[in-house]
Amino acid sequence: MLDVEVIADPTAAVSALDPIRSRLLAELSEPASAAALAGRVGITRQKVNYHLRALEQHGLVEGAGERRWGGLIERLLVATAASYVVSPGALGPLATDPGRARDRASASYLISVASRAVREVGELWRTARDKRKRLATLTIDTAVTFRSAADRAAFTDELAHAVTALVARYHDESALGGRAHRVVLAAYPMPADQEGTH
Repeated sequence: MLDVEVIADPTAAVSALDPIRSRLLAELSEPASAAALAGRVGITRQKVNYHLRALEQHGLVEGAGERRWGGLIERLLVATAASYVVSPGALGPLATDPGRARDRASASYLISVASRAVREVGELWRTARDKRKRLATLTIDTAVTFRSAADRAAFTDELAHAVTALVARYHDESALGGRAHRVVLAAYPMPADQEGTH
């Protein structure tokens, strides 16, 4: 089971977002049969089977063996991931595009850039898994509390200069066989309920 799967197919996204199916996905963190799930979610086994077939068709659940129960053999299913993210690419032409943003300091631009990262990394990771390879990434996630708006502005300026210097030092467009990497840095106020958890 993957930690997270990025859903790129629009029909798979619709299937996963259905309230009953998303509940079934949550219940399938461990293998279970349709009969066991029916008892947990309070609908008939036939309806559970209908929803499970749809989830399996979209690759969101998979077979996890069989179990004897009384005189019957039950098929066990499990979710393919512990959690799911819907790729903005599933929205087709409605998906966000950083190139359409007018204000690069706006929340909409940050959301567009983050959405592009979900779409691109999801596609790259799927391709890497298909080839049984790892995808090299770098993630830095931290929190900083500024004493003042002036400190925040000074931090932003220093960070921009540091990144610009690093890019200038390591970027080589003429490198044969070199691979371009996208670097994204973002900062935004932490939600009030998460302050003090860093």
